[in-house]
Amino acid sequence: MPLPFLTADRASEQAADELPHDDHERWRRPYRPGPWRVGGAALLLLLSSFVLFAAVVIALTGTPSDAGTILGLALVGVVWALRLLRMGVWVSSRGVRRVGFFGTRTTPWEQITAVRTAQQPVRWFGLPRTVQGQALILARKSRASQEPPPLLTTHNADFLGRSESFDRAADTVEAWAAEYCRH
Repeated sequence: MPLPFLTADRASEQAADELPHDDHERWRRPYRPGPWRVGGAALLLLLSSFVLFAAVVIALTGTPSDAGTILGLALVGVVWALRLLRMGVWVSSRGVRRVGFFGTRTTPWEQITAVRTAQQPVRWFGLPRTVQGQALILARKSRASQEPPPLLTTHNADFLGRSESFDRAADTVEAWAAEYCRH
């Protein structure tokens, strides 16, 4: 039995490799968000929808202040899910941007000496537990007091169980670095 949705998925993967725009000034993520990240955000949005429904019920039967509190809680859940989806590494002709949950750090290409892949202990899902894996490491010209965390790892929410995707993303970021770090 033919499964047309499988061929459509392969076509979309091939189309994803070809960028729809050639603007190198625009920030772009060189990989797709992983299933763990998307699944977590989807569950959070599902929970937020139930909380929004509860806010409507409370608004109809309870006090407006209680409904406003529950509505605020639901909106925090939506913002949290959107921030989860936005996390990751973004590149442009201006540099590398690491978007975290609470903050964003941009490193211009002029401050970068190398971007390389290394085998090392990496954090599993960002938790304190470490496992052996690969990491994409950013080497800067100015040596800070502490080494920056890896850009990408094989055990984060985007690449856990998807080593081919990690390799493609690491190669893409390394290619951007090779193009813009030439001085």
